[in-house]
Amino acid sequence: MATGVGRQRVVSLLPYVVRTLRKESQNHANRMLPSLRRMFSLYDQINLIDNVPEDQLRFQRYSETGFTINGVKYEGSLLIVENKVMSWAPKRFSEINAESLSIFKVLRPVPEILVLGCGRHIDFVNEELQQFLRSIGIKLEAIDSRNAASTYNILNEEGRMVAAALLPYGVSS
Repeated sequence: MATGVGRQRVVSLLPYVVRTLRKESQNHANRMLPSLRRMFSLYDQINLIDNVPEDQLRFQRYSETGFTINGVKYEGSLLIVENKVMSWAPKRFSEINAESLSIFKVLRPVPEILVLGCGRHIDFVNEELQQFLRSIGIKLEAIDSRNAASTYNILNEEGRMVAAALLPYGVSS
């Protein structure tokens, strides 16, 4: 007898449950979805593959003041060209200009892409710098430094001709 009453109660609640689910699904449709860039940020992949060839550079960590590449800690801004790590003069985003990247005037072959790590936040790259890089045939990807490190790793693993110029993550414009 109790099962009959329970079954009647479930059946009587069914229209209410269906209406509630419909309202909820409509609310989900109107809700803004988070951007895919934020959800699947590349910095989450920074240590995706630990076994890399010895001759290939790989960012392993970043900090407020520098980076760890292939087990070696580097402080300050870095320029990476042809799997070589160099100290880089700019300390703030405003100091990045054609002169600070003049190595690309004489470097052959020219990298396909330059990953520019802007520090903590993405900054607008001025037209003069964009024009300079276009004139020598380099594409520019300007992003925050933690994502720049991951982007460099991924492009380098793909065998792409990539260079990186990164300010430490702690730098704000």
